[in-house]
Amino acid sequence: MDNRQRNRILLVLFFGVLMGALDIAILGPALPSIRKQFAVNERTLAWIFSSYVLMQLISTPWMAKLSDLYGRRWIYMLDIALFASGSLLVALAPAFWVVLLGRAIQGFGAGGIFPVASAVIGDTFPPEKRGSALGMIGAVFGLAFLIGPLLGGVILAVASWHWLFLINLPIALFILIFAARLLPVSRPEKTSRLDSVGLLLLSLTLVSLTIGINQLDSSQFFTSILQIQVGGLILLALLLLAVLIQYEKRVDSPLLPARLFNRRQLGLAYTLSWGAGFTEASLVFVPLMAVSGLMSQGITEKNATWLLIPAVLAMMIGAPLSGRMLDKFGSRSVILTGTAVMSLGFLMLSALGTNLFWFTFSGIWIGVGLSALLGAPLRYIMLNEALPEERSLAQGIITLFSSIGQLTGSAFIGALAASFGKADTFAGYRAAFGFVLFISVAMLASAMWLKKRQDELSGESTYVRTGSPAGEDATAHS
Repeated sequence: MDNRQRNRILLVLFFGVLMGALDIAILGPALPSIRKQFAVNERTLAWIFSSYVLMQLISTPWMAKLSDLYGRRWIYMLDIALFASGSLLVALAPAFWVVLLGRAIQGFGAGGIFPVASAVIGDTFPPEKRGSALGMIGAVFGLAFLIGPLLGGVILAVASWHWLFLINLPIALFILIFAARLLPVSRPEKTSRLDSVGLLLLSLTLVSLTIGINQLDSSQFFTSILQIQVGGLILLALLLLAVLIQYEKRVDSPLLPARLFNRRQLGLAYTLSWGAGFTEASLVFVPLMAVSGLMSQGITEKNATWLLIPAVLAMMIGAPLSGRMLDKFGSRSVILTGTAVMSLGFLMLSALGTNLFWFTFSGIWIGVGLSALLGAPLRYIMLNEALPEERSLAQGIITLFSSIGQLTGSAFIGALAASFGKADTFAGYRAAFGFVLFISVAMLASAMWLKKRQDELSGESTYVRTGSPAGEDATAHS
């Protein structure tokens, strides 16, 4: 396959991921209109996001595994078709429960788009070009955050909120046509059975964990965690996880093969992915921190969100840049640099956040650091470490750890801010971001144990030749 063919494939993948990413960012301006039309309260309205995120989380392992079993092209097209179907259902919904059903279908389709796209890159791009391709896909999320609200406002200025979803239909049709023509049909010679019981157990685990964490009351964290609807669901998730682990040891074709968990490089990648999700979730609290501490410098609830722009722009620019650096220096160097830069950014925010300049400047460092974690580098590791027939599943697992990090991050940071901010709200947020700094430094220490560039390349070549890991990491690690 020549570069021209690869670039066409990358374009198809880019627009698919962009469509899924935009559908969260573009929805904000339409919420007042949707609430008014269906006469729902704020708590009920929040399920527009919750239903999407929950089904996206459940869908990720399902679609990733199906992609490995039945081919990237067909599952990618199925994901796009599901997303379009959900969009049409939301646009035509006669009642709010139909809106939520449509959002759930959208989320189920979106859950497979990014993992499958990453696996296609692994199938079609040589190792020395994968970083750049993954970096381009990773930049989509920063782009969606920037243009989503603006595009939503433009559409609402000339049409009703329904067109925020109807606009997905021609985009999805475009993607489907070119995906059918361009995406390779990759399917293993021997197809194993789908581990439906394992998928069901994993789905129930994720549902219990997500609903339990989402019901935490950050102002009464320790009290609410003892309640049955919170602590009970989290405990149920842990019990289901234990059952899943024992079940997976006994089946011939497990959903989660042991070889995707028994090497240090993979364990470090999952840890860093969780940490990246945790630190990313902290960005939600940046405007709240600014309002509580910088009102005397002109920051209000109306303009505080603009302080996220430096971080988002830095992420959007840093994602393709970190991808290019991957191809030259390897994942260890890029991740070490990223976590060091991110740690410095959180240090500025927690120590110097009372000054508007340093508050804004810290966002640039945080964004650059996050771009070296959320986009290409960790997915690059998974492409190198997983067998070709497990690439989508490996990408799905890394996505799951990031999503769980986001869930726990939003809950814990809110709880810390509330606990330490009873007398001084700004002091509470400063303490919370101090804890985020601790997580970031711990990630920096963990990244030092990643493979060096020469070991990464030799492991890749051996894996491709023999289908098994090489070197020190071939031994099992707890």
